[in-house]
Amino acid sequence: MTEEMAMYIGRRALEMTMLLMAPVLIVTLVVGFAAALLQAVTSIRDMTMGLVLKLVSIALTMIFTGGWMIQTSVDFTRDIFNMIEQMTK
Repeated sequence: MTEEMAMYIGRRALEMTMLLMAPVLIVTLVVGFAAALLQAVTSIRDMTMGLVLKLVSIALTMIFTGGWMIQTSVDFTRDIFNMIEQMTK
């Protein structure tokens, strides 16, 4: 394995990680901000409200994007295995 190949695989792995994390992180950020804004406006001091809203949003995001995440991970893994197969020839 050449140095360029290792850098390519590492870069693709980091890109894939960011791509797969993005939907969950963005939804959690928006829901957390909305919950904090709601709590500030209504003077609600319940800490569990924000946590529960975030957990529900994470679960819903995983339900809706889970299939895409799995397919993307499988495609990436398949590409890595194909690269390994080509290097051994």
